[in-house]
Amino acid sequence: MRVLFTTWAWPSHLYALVPLASAFRAAGHEVLIASQPELKPEIERTGLPAAVVGDDVDAVGMVRGYVLRSSAGDFGGPQAPREGKGPRALRMFSAHAESMTDGLVELARDWRADAVVYEPTALAGPIAAAALDIPAIRVLFGTDLMLRARALLPEVLAPLLDRHGVTGFDPLGTVTVDPCPDTFQVPTDYARLPVRHVPYNGVGVSPGPLPAPAPGVRRVVVTWGHTMAKLSPGLFLAGDVAAALCERDTEVVLAVSASQRPLLDPASASRARIVTDVPLHTLMPGADLVVAHGGAGTVLTALRAGVPLLLVPQLPDHTGHAGRVFAAGAGEVLSRDEATPRRLREEAGRLLDPEAGAAVRETARALRAGMLERPSPADIVNELRTKVITCAA
Repeated sequence: MRVLFTTWAWPSHLYALVPLASAFRAAGHEVLIASQPELKPEIERTGLPAAVVGDDVDAVGMVRGYVLRSSAGDFGGPQAPREGKGPRALRMFSAHAESMTDGLVELARDWRADAVVYEPTALAGPIAAAALDIPAIRVLFGTDLMLRARALLPEVLAPLLDRHGVTGFDPLGTVTVDPCPDTFQVPTDYARLPVRHVPYNGVGVSPGPLPAPAPGVRRVVVTWGHTMAKLSPGLFLAGDVAAALCERDTEVVLAVSASQRPLLDPASASRARIVTDVPLHTLMPGADLVVAHGGAGTVLTALRAGVPLLLVPQLPDHTGHAGRVFAAGAGEVLSRDEATPRRLREEAGRLLDPEAGAAVRETARALRAGMLERPSPADIVNELRTKVITCAA
């Protein structure tokens, strides 16, 4: 069986597909991951086969337009206007679909794909599947923020649908694979295939188990993902946040990439333990709190480890994920303007306090237990093959 995976050129979206793609390949099926040229080297670093379709789109420039306003003033660029009732980023997602769809349809046809697997913003995926009348398997990487755009997408994508003779288009595809705990997910009106979240945070070297903190010292992991530093150095708050949290009874582990490390103020980050290019999930054992931006991968990685979160969202999707963390009772959320050093210390202190933070820690542990009870990607491969792909043939 041949399974074609696709995403537009954004590494974190690719990372969400890697566990299932690896599971299909380990089960003996042929796998190919297709994206725009910019992502090809990152796909190859996963060890999975890569194919290039379409042209690169200035995703960084477009994402800058979606940065949430704050009094700090460094928005990374002019804010994009809201268009319609769906997510503000629909214009960007449709631009990627325009770039990729023709090439993806051709690739899927020539490669004789049996199914297309796509992340929810890679809209070329379900169009290509519909054009070839093969199953479209949607893999969520966080809470389903695209659900409210479901009714709008056929109109937004109408030129592409007409070009490829697609009628009755549903952007949700044939089935949705969901790694999110039920209480973390937004209410949905479709059947979901639950799967265990298996963290894949990119290629890196584990430092091995970190030395245990001294008795009475709490460990806080600070990470700011990859996106915000790409948009503007002024939006990369990890160093300032780490400096605010470094207190006598708190050990701060600051996780950055090699490209982010020069952005750190040596003085402000000098008291933190800085780790570079280390997969985030390897830092979770022994962590008492994760402080971050609210990216889906970071949030699910922390919840998978049963670690509460303190989040400072800077993009609309960060706000969506952070809101679900708060609603589930697994953490706290501050706006960028609220995230002063004093407030960060106060909220982190409350979450770390043995009594005040007890309910949040219990909720995070319960979410972890529920996630571990779900079938693994390897477990659902056969179900997708027999009940979705083979039945549609």
